[in-house]
Amino acid sequence: MMRFDLTDLRLFAHVIEAESITHGAERANLALASASARIRGMEETLGVPLLERGRRGVRPTAAGQALAYHARVVLQQVEQMRGELGKYACGLKGSIRVLTNTAALTEFLPEALASYLAANPNINIDLEERLSYEIVQSVAGGTADVGIVADTVDLAGLETFPFRVDRLVLVVPADFHLDGQEGIAFSETIDREFVGLSAGSALQDYLGEHALRAGQPLKIRVRVRGFEAVCRMVEHGVGLGIVPETAAERCGRTMAIRKVHLLDAWALRHLTICVRRFGALPTYTQALIQHLSNPPAAAEGVPAGRGRDDREAV
Repeated sequence: MMRFDLTDLRLFAHVIEAESITHGAERANLALASASARIRGMEETLGVPLLERGRRGVRPTAAGQALAYHARVVLQQVEQMRGELGKYACGLKGSIRVLTNTAALTEFLPEALASYLAANPNINIDLEERLSYEIVQSVAGGTADVGIVADTVDLAGLETFPFRVDRLVLVVPADFHLDGQEGIAFSETIDREFVGLSAGSALQDYLGEHALRAGQPLKIRVRVRGFEAVCRMVEHGVGLGIVPETAAERCGRTMAIRKVHLLDAWALRHLTICVRRFGALPTYTQALIQHLSNPPAAAEGVPAGRGRDDREAV
């Protein structure tokens, strides 16, 4: 008889996403020995291997892929049940896993999430920074509830909602000379030295890709954490920086820097909320999406709601 509890299913989903039993155990808050024993027990119960174990991690077998799919369905249904019953069960909490790119995480989400969490004290949000294409994969695969991405990735098959408009700008010292130009192409800057964000930053990886497309990697003199630190280094002549326009304007009020518009089309990005199926989400997750999408839709004249499922990558 097949007997898997929710801890087993949650652990297995984490292991598949992390492609590692060790990292999956960490995400599930289990000791490695306990996690390994649970997975072995699941394989013994089913009588088939669920994971292919290799030097670089683990991958699901065909049976493992089937189990991972059903585990995500069950876990999502449990979250939906908690959301529906939360107002009746004192202390019962809901949890929303949100994956986001750098710009949304640092520039727009703190204020938006703070107001939602203040109004919903029984809801927790697990927030993690990822690359946009990784976010789409996780949402489509059911390992994340909500994603916030730049719409330069292929969102076909997902339901989408508007979030914010994000413009990337070049940040230069106040005395930087541009020969009367109103803007500059990214390709004209890559011979210069840059101040970059820490390794693993989704935005820095995005800029690195465009630098390679322009012909060479970025020359990073120093890596720092956060847009304010980038702007401070630029102010002191360490190098140039690329940050969201909102960050450049904020830092420009107190620092001797100025922004220069990038002429590249990819510098203007529409940040988009994506989910697998809005109607299948718990009510509190639906409320979060409406909370995040409706105010910017009203402010920017973009109608809220679904209807961009066939968006192509640009």
